[in-house]
Amino acid sequence: MTILENESVKRHTTFGVEAKAQTFIEYSSVSELKSIISSGKLKDRRFMCIGGGSNLLFCRDYDGVLLHSCIMGIDKIAFSDKEVLLSVGAGVVWDDFVSYCVEAGYYGAENLSIIPGEVGASPVQNIGAYGVEAKDIIESVECVDLETGVGRVFTNAECCFGYRDSIFKRADYRRYAVVRVTYRLSLVPRFSLDYGNIKSKLEGVEVNLKNVREAVIAIRESKLPDPKVTGNAGSFFKNPVVAQSKADELLNDYPEMPHFAVDGGVKIPAAWLIEQSGWKGRQLGNAAVDARQPLVLVNYTGKASADEVVALSDTVAADVKAKFGIDIFPEVIFVK
Repeated sequence: MTILENESVKRHTTFGVEAKAQTFIEYSSVSELKSIISSGKLKDRRFMCIGGGSNLLFCRDYDGVLLHSCIMGIDKIAFSDKEVLLSVGAGVVWDDFVSYCVEAGYYGAENLSIIPGEVGASPVQNIGAYGVEAKDIIESVECVDLETGVGRVFTNAECCFGYRDSIFKRADYRRYAVVRVTYRLSLVPRFSLDYGNIKSKLEGVEVNLKNVREAVIAIRESKLPDPKVTGNAGSFFKNPVVAQSKADELLNDYPEMPHFAVDGGVKIPAAWLIEQSGWKGRQLGNAAVDARQPLVLVNYTGKASADEVVALSDTVAADVKAKFGIDIFPEVIFVK
């Protein structure tokens, strides 16, 4: 167990924005986590669980306890001729888990290659890419109540998954720390290749797990900045879903507008809306909209403050609203 006071949040997030946490605690087992709870270190204090920090923007110093899981391990807990269940520690790097599945011949996670972060965040954020979401492979989520120390397992249905959303984002459920996630993977070949340009990337090569993973990695690396080089939190905005009537209205004016039918309406790529609003590659202070992928806001100079990032986010959203009449909302969590 590691306990640090007045710890730099910059070391534990990917945006490269400076802030301090009053206390930072890292634990490597459920028993250590329960000992933290029983010791009273969290009593009457603000607390928050973080993973790889790839989806967080700390807007000011955090006056409480940040908890980080280093619970590791990938354990096979059930197996049939068609499926396998894997119990994975919350501290496992997400892409290490995806790589493990691909190497083992387990289908279902490959489209989620090189998404930054750790396993514990996958159900909270319901991470997704290229037509696949974490909810599609999550069987259950093992948690510990940080107020009582009592364990609880949430089934997939109980997680109430939505687009970049889950029950763990609700105020009453933020007290739960994810300690392990169980995934159901297929042993029977199945692929999701219709989203983005995965098919074209695979043209002329065999469609298998290794090649699909490599295609996804190549696509992502070609258009997403590396947070180790330029501070960012990946996709900054959620793709908005509008009513069919609104989509039809926009298509009359912008027949080239990309759009996808989804449950509840029509999804329009936020990146397209932002680019059409004139923000691709533009800078505001020390923050900027990425020149390759306008869905990403970047710490352009390495010196951006949280206020500058928020100002850029608000300005971009306001301009999209003014031009298209559509609200876009951050996918990144602002910690205030």
